[in-house]
Amino acid sequence: MAWLYLVGAGLLEIGWPVGLKMAQTSETRWTGTAMAVAFMAASGFLLWLAQRDIPIGTAYAIWTGIGAAGTFMVGIMIYGDPTSLARYAGVALIVAGVATLKLAH
Repeated sequence: MAWLYLVGAGLLEIGWPVGLKMAQTSETRWTGTAMAVAFMAASGFLLWLAQRDIPIGTAYAIWTGIGAAGTFMVGIMIYGDPTSLARYAGVALIVAGVATLKLAH
């Protein structure tokens, strides 16, 4: 169950940078801020649950890895962030590192 909590925490980790991005415009400032805070709290709670059974270093690296890779993809798909082979390779290395941590557990 701890690994499900951790994956859920990582997926929720994507929500708060998106909320902060939304908060940059006056029309969605308060909605984006509230969204960021809610996602931070929910993600942190699930991380806390996961860390009861998963070592802190492993949990934190996987949590941030899922959040970073997911936010990268959201940035490209929704916000038109720039893409390049090197950027995709960097994210692939993050995903490979996360997979290695899971397999080595």
